[in-house]
Amino acid sequence: MTTLATVRRRRLSGLFTVAVLLSLTVVAGVAIGARSLAPGTVFDALHHAVTCSGGPFTCAARSTEEQIVRGLRLPRTALALACGSALGIAGALIQGYTRNSLADAGILGLNAGAAFVAALSVYLFSFGTPVQYIWFALAGALVAGVAVFGASTIRGGRASPLSLVLAGVAVTAFLQALTNAVVLSDSTASNTYRFWVVGTVAGRDGAVFWQVLPFLTAGVVLALLAAPRLNLLDLGDEVARGLGVHVGRSRALGLAAVVLLAGAATTAVGPIAFLGLVVPHLARVMTGPDYRWLIPYSGLLGGLLLLVADIVCRVVVRPGELEVGVMLAVLGAPYFIAVVRRRKLVSP
Repeated sequence: MTTLATVRRRRLSGLFTVAVLLSLTVVAGVAIGARSLAPGTVFDALHHAVTCSGGPFTCAARSTEEQIVRGLRLPRTALALACGSALGIAGALIQGYTRNSLADAGILGLNAGAAFVAALSVYLFSFGTPVQYIWFALAGALVAGVAVFGASTIRGGRASPLSLVLAGVAVTAFLQALTNAVVLSDSTASNTYRFWVVGTVAGRDGAVFWQVLPFLTAGVVLALLAAPRLNLLDLGDEVARGLGVHVGRSRALGLAAVVLLAGAATTAVGPIAFLGLVVPHLARVMTGPDYRWLIPYSGLLGGLLLLVADIVCRVVVRPGELEVGVMLAVLGAPYFIAVVRRRKLVSP
């Protein structure tokens, strides 16, 4: 007979195992790339980064190899870890709040909001690098999330799962039309949007990581606070109200976490397809439906999956690279089809 203590031990051991795998993957992310480097060279570069008073991302490199490790791979790995974790947690939350296991954070219009404002800022101010338009893209994602939540509460004052989905679809379609109008009228905006929309962690320096880190941190804190109430909301709104949960306030807290996490991550690396969809399903296999465990598992697995995909992208077409959004789309599409078929949402 399975006891609560046994379940808890299994979950803790699984969490520890995933954390160890993630740590090893972080090391691989710094050591592996399109250019082969000796382990000793990588270690020396990291040791200098740790001991340097200027910080790991800003201290001057002593050689080309050290510049590759600390100037390119280290911030790239840190950003992939942070954004992958954020998208995994956001996916778990949005599936819980919409009660739709085939939903991801893009359903709230965050991707469309970030894309439109980023393209508009490039068109208006001739920005050419992520560090220049990242604040505009983040503002667009936040405004889109607020617009979706506001539109879903117009009737009856409650943001139900169905109204959230419908409002998200409407806002996304509207913003995509505006984005198309901008990118078709300006070649610079078109080129920037084309490279951003595919999803990649390449070409992002430490400045991008530090810009989005406060928003990701705030989103993780809100997600952990929202987890216990989400367990009750999963039983239905009426049951949750009977147990003393303020449904509107709890849903607003969770959706604020989704907007911060998915908005900041998407702004930094572009829309990463299927990550927020796949990761919660993998986490549920190990945790069950308890969001107090599902959220930490989703964070670790999200970072692990994005890092592994990025490492594969660096070596599969050496000396070139694939974008990680392409790799995850290739891996995620078959998994999505398998999930749909298992849930009998398509005919055999």
